[in-house]
Amino acid sequence: MTINHIALYVEDLEGEKDFFETYFGGKAGDKYHNNKTGFTSYFLSFENGARLEIMNIPELKKRENKLNLTGYVHIAFNTGSKENVNSLTERLRTDGFTITSEPRTTGDGYYESVIKDKEGNLIEITI
Repeated sequence: MTINHIALYVEDLEGEKDFFETYFGGKAGDKYHNNKTGFTSYFLSFENGARLEIMNIPELKKRENKLNLTGYVHIAFNTGSKENVNSLTERLRTDGFTITSEPRTTGDGYYESVIKDKEGNLIEITI
């Protein structure tokens, strides 16, 4: 069994689509819009077959971003090397994104950094 996709509600659907395409190589499919409910979404596909659905609905309410809540915490992208982790982290820093955890080897042996997208969603950049 494999995971088909992960879904993420966002406030700025077009901005988040551009973010995942620009920095993580996502390829967006056609935009879906339900005229009755106002729901809109894109499916983004990544080179390894993973998919992310980003969604918006008019009555969307923003929740406080706290690390110690139950539920999904972050999305992790494997860049293939330490050099790629470092360069993507620096590119995102230069482009104004918040780095919440600098590139490092974690206690469980992963080399990673963590950034926030413009909506505060945590993105882990790893090998």
